[in-house]
Order: sequence, then C-alpha cells, then structure tokens
Amino acid sequence: MPSFHNVPYAAFLFDMDGTLLDSSAAVERVWRRWCDRHGIDAEALIAMCHGVRGEDTVRRFATPSMNVDAEAAWLNAAELEDVDGVVAIDGIHDLIEGLAPHEWAIVTSAPRNLAEVRLRAIGLPIPKVFITAEDVTRGKPDPQGFCLAAERLGVAAADCLVFEDSPAGVAAGKAAGAAVAIVGPRVAAEEGTYAITDYR
Repeated sequence: MPSFHNVPYAAFLFDMDGTLLDSSAAVERVWRRWCDRHGIDAEALIAMCHGVRGEDTVRRFATPSMNVDAEAAWLNAAELEDVDGVVAIDGIHDLIEGLAPHEWAIVTSAPRNLAEVRLRAIGLPIPKVFITAEDVTRGKPDPQGFCLAAERLGVAAADCLVFEDSPAGVAAGKAAGAAVAIVGPRVAAEEGTYAITDYR
C-alpha cells in the first residue's frame, strides 16, 4: 500500500491539471480567447473553471443561442494545440515511479485526448485506471469520477487519498469519502487532510 506522511492508503487518486502538472497558462489563454469571442467576463469564468469539465463551464456561461457541444469542441481543439508552458509539479515523477499500477489513478475533468497530450508533454505515463471527462455523467464537484476510479482499482474510495488543487475537485474527493491532499494555493489548507505545494 502506498503511504503519505507515514499513513497507508489503498491507492492515490490524482487530479491532473494543477496537481500532476501546471497547465494554468495554457488554460487561461484559451478561455480568454473564448470569452473575447462571446463577450463573456473572463475574470468571472477563470475564477471558477479550474477543475471543472469544459462543457460544464460553457453551459454555465452560455448565451441562450449557444451550442454547448460545439463550443466545448472548439475549446478542446484550441487546448490540444497549446501546451506552451505546461510543466510538471516538482517531485511528481519520483512519486509516480514509486507506485505500482494498481496503486494509483488519474481522475481529470479534461477530455481524454487533451489529458494524454498534457501528460506526454511532461513525460508522465498513462495510468492503468484513467478517468476522463467522457467517463462520467456528472463532473466535479460530484464524486462520481473518484468513486469510479476506486472501483476500477478494486478498493474503497474511503480508503484512498485524493490529490486535488481546485474547490470543485476537493469537494468531489471529500464527497467520495476520501482523505484529500490539497496541492497549491487555490483551496485553503484547512479544507484538506494535508496541504502541500509540491511532492519534493
């Protein structure tokens, strides 16, 4: 069993953006372009888009005539072409290399093709259990993704440690009954079991 701060867990469940890697520069560039196209308040959108499926963000800010699926597809295509500045969170390669395939999973709000592009950009492997936007009917803050990852690993979500960086992701991890390690500054430290800046 993997352990964190000398506490054993059945498995580690990682969010991707902001947790394994930092893609915030690319994410914000693309979303600002989209907001400019539609006259949407970019600051309001960026304040809540991290950790949330793109289609859910589009739906929240959509105008009445907007085709949500088409706009989500445009955003995904734009993000696929922009990996400039996507970097690994310090220490994550060593941590992942020390885990067996059945000891970890990724649960991301990104579509699978985008998640694979970003993981390749920083040289991380595709895990055995890889939950992406297409695998769930309800995105974060719903716990469905984390529960599904735990099920596919053959463990209970309540016995796992979730690594998250966003309010929606932390809420999803807690709703799944898991312990939560908060990575970075987007969520107050007291909201999680642990609070870290990197994995060194």
